[in-house]
Amino acid sequence: FGGRSYMPSNQRTTEKWNSVADCLPHVFLVDFEFGCATSYILPELQDGLSFHVSIAKSDTIYILGGHSLANNIRPTNLYRIKVDLPLGSPAVSCTVLPGGISVSSAILTQTNNDEFVIVGGYQLENQKRMVCNIVSLEDNNIEIREMETPDWTPDIKHSKIWFGSNMGNGTVFLGIPGDNKQAVSEAFYFYTLKCSEDDVTEDHKTFTNSQASTEDPGDSTPFEDSEEFCFSAEANSFDGDDEFDTYNEDDEEDESVTGYWITCCPTCDVDINTWVPFYSTELNKPAMIYCSHGDGHWVHAQCMGL
Repeated sequence: FGGRSYMPSNQRTTEKWNSVADCLPHVFLVDFEFGCATSYILPELQDGLSFHVSIAKSDTIYILGGHSLANNIRPTNLYRIKVDLPLGSPAVSCTVLPGGISVSSAILTQTNNDEFVIVGGYQLENQKRMVCNIVSLEDNNIEIREMETPDWTPDIKHSKIWFGSNMGNGTVFLGIPGDNKQAVSEAFYFYTLKCSEDDVTEDHKTFTNSQASTEDPGDSTPFEDSEEFCFSAEANSFDGDDEFDTYNEDDEEDESVTGYWITCCPTCDVDINTWVPFYSTELNKPAMIYCSHGDGHWVHAQCMGL
């Protein structure tokens, strides 16, 4: 059920040659043994639908959410399609259920025989759906409830798009584009979100969520202008007795002694000969942050992992 197709060739124009439309709301039953398919028109399904979530158990399929291209909406759909296979022609029926959710392009992962978790997706065209849901299937009944929101990283929160897939065993693989504002940036950043059930009573189930990235999460989050600082004075000139910064002409001739090119920590790798801009607001000098630890000193923001 669902999907999209190109507009018929007789309806295409030069401007809309690649336009797509929702497929007709037909349900297809495929018989693998005989290699044939049968389509069904169900009165409960009036509009075409794409990017919905489907959950199958035995002879029943649940369809949640989705996006209607014709209306540009994500209705709170919840359909139950039941397939009966008596001797002779199969029977397909559809029931509209209350309690659906508005979501499209979400990821479904199964945590046990009767429970699933819905992760990700969109609630508007450019607004990610940050809430996750637990779906329970028992005795031909479906229950949808919100679960504790994962501790999303700043990268995921600020990204406008995300994508991913089910990895099985209650684990979801998520990806977001890298920040193209940085001079050096990865094309994508990837995470795993694990929804594991604790060993507690049936009435007090909780889920723990863990994320891991192939990159330092802070590297992909750029500084805001109000959080990043650039200085050109010597490192030892920042003390409480100086009311004003002073200009040193010698520093202009030999930048190797200025505060920008100090070794700010044992792992500092900022080299005047190889340094390239790391943050979006750096021009020709590395950004520095004042650390108040001990007597206070200046360190490169890049070396702090910010």
